[in-house]
Amino acid sequence: MKLTPRLSLAAVAALAASLAAPALAQKEIVVWHAYRAEEKAALEKVVAAYNQANAAKGIKVTTLAVPYDAFADKITAAVPRGKGPDVFIYAQDRLGGWIEAGNTVEPIDFFLDKATKDRFIPTTMEAMTYRGTVWGLPLDYKVITMIYNKKLVPVPPKTSKELVAVARKLTDKKAGRFGLAYSYSDYYYHAALQNGFGGRVFDPGPKPVLNAPENVKAMELLMRWLDTDGILPAEPSTALITSLFNDGRAAIVFSGPWFLGEIAKGIDYALAPLPTLDEAGGKPMRPWMTVEGVFVTAQSKNKDAAYDFAKVLTDTPAARVMALEGRQTPANKAVYDDPAVAKDPILSAFRKQVEVAIPMPNLPEMTMVWSPATTAMNTIVKKSATPKAALDAAEKAVLRDVAGLRKR
Repeated sequence: MKLTPRLSLAAVAALAASLAAPALAQKEIVVWHAYRAEEKAALEKVVAAYNQANAAKGIKVTTLAVPYDAFADKITAAVPRGKGPDVFIYAQDRLGGWIEAGNTVEPIDFFLDKATKDRFIPTTMEAMTYRGTVWGLPLDYKVITMIYNKKLVPVPPKTSKELVAVARKLTDKKAGRFGLAYSYSDYYYHAALQNGFGGRVFDPGPKPVLNAPENVKAMELLMRWLDTDGILPAEPSTALITSLFNDGRAAIVFSGPWFLGEIAKGIDYALAPLPTLDEAGGKPMRPWMTVEGVFVTAQSKNKDAAYDFAKVLTDTPAARVMALEGRQTPANKAVYDDPAVAKDPILSAFRKQVEVAIPMPNLPEMTMVWSPATTAMNTIVKKSATPKAALDAAEKAVLRDVAGLRKR
């Protein structure tokens, strides 16, 4: 008689469990972003490391680069219908609209613990908050700062009086030279001056206050720089500002990280904080901060895994890669203590500037502001109306459009 080998009870139990257990289901987390070049390469490096670390769990992140110009509309159209990603990366300015529309962004207060919340620069968390609820984790921020030609300006001005004094010496309109050049007729850029005076777009409610007294004062100072001091070029297009700086005909520019890639190789430049305003009691110019958040979509079938990836992407190791290789300015505080990041003059300069920056409003009503504000700016700089009259007209237009938005 042939004997069959006998299995131990433990082996039988293990075999039964293995036969009963289903195969490990793969969870694919799809991430949409609009990065190119070094930002895209840095993100893909972080994703590859995440996938390797989570392969045993059956989790895989895949990325899709979406053209920036089409990104917001694609989110709006696809996500509520369940056709979008699990995670997307975008600035906070559209956040309120997506939340009010519904079925787009998942609130993350349920997931968020204090340790994670405390890892970020506080104002970047403000940008991710809408009506008291947190909707995303901040990844990076962008602000404008002072960029100056070291050959023309050995020591950057710290106050508005110093700025005007330096700029006047370096301005020669006949030769096409200017001490200061920036997109002052663009409301986004002008906001640094407005916010320095304590100006704002909304009061609580939200109530539009484009014609607030502080906003008028800021506009009057701008006109003094343009008209009385004569330190600014007329009609400051992006192309003109870049050309002036690269030709050595603009000593100081107010701009953000996007401008650095346009600077010619022969220009020896440096960055410094925007000046304080003597006309506003020594308060600093306070640029708007745009914050790119990592958002979990409301339609994701794998929200836990999606949030886990968002948490890793915004943690210090990933932030180091995004800073040094992607040339981003991370919202993560601890990464700036890293020796390689700390000694980087560009990253350090933007970190200093963000201390006084204000998150750009993420309210849906903000979309009603841009057109009237732009009209007001153009009317004022062309001297077709006084700052107060132009801002009064803009305020009426915003109130009318916001009333229409709330009726829908």
